[in-house]
Amino acid sequence: MDTPYEDLEQAPIHPVTVTLPAATEERNRLTVAFRFFLALPHIILVGGPVAGVGLTSWSSQDGMSWGWSSGTGILGVVAGFTALIAWFFILFTREHPDGLWKLAAFYLRWRVRAIAYLALLRDEYPPFGDEPYPAELVLSRPDEPRNRLTVFFRILLAIPHLCVLWLLGIAWAFTTAVAWVMILLTGRYPETLYGFALGVLAWDIRVEAYMLLLRDEYPPFSLRV
Repeated sequence: MDTPYEDLEQAPIHPVTVTLPAATEERNRLTVAFRFFLALPHIILVGGPVAGVGLTSWSSQDGMSWGWSSGTGILGVVAGFTALIAWFFILFTREHPDGLWKLAAFYLRWRVRAIAYLALLRDEYPPFGDEPYPAELVLSRPDEPRNRLTVFFRILLAIPHLCVLWLLGIAWAFTTAVAWVMILLTGRYPETLYGFALGVLAWDIRVEAYMLLLRDEYPPFSLRV
């Protein structure tokens, strides 16, 4: 049977992925030095790396309560609420309201661009909104009707990924700090560290898309982009 890919190794492993060509020119040391401060407006809106989407807990007079939260950032909170509303719609109708799906996808596309900039993967300043950028999210609307069973247990199904991403996030923070120093000294992002960072970014975004109910396919445990 014919396949649209000349090499099966190049076939995407999941419907949600990130495309991001590596910067080949010498990096901009000045913007790298002050990257966190430059990216702060985006962090406020769509959050930082590996914020994730999952369970949070907080104290109350009656003890501990659990709730569903999105990644940090103002739009992340909005996306979390849209996912909660969509959860009920899908369970009752097996359909994800188009407007809610587009809003969550808009947030996730913006988030990919912001994280790529904050994590030193690109030097171009990301746009505020849905404009072209070297870092792109590949995400299409799933066929309906949706899978009620996996939607109902979505948070529980994602817990293994959230645990792994927590550990990967620590490693990514360390490798990004090393890359920051290397770029300031040499003007280059070490290739091995770049591949790891891109893999964690793609993994995180696939899990966030799964938690936001944008797709039903279970994310793979893989750093492959």
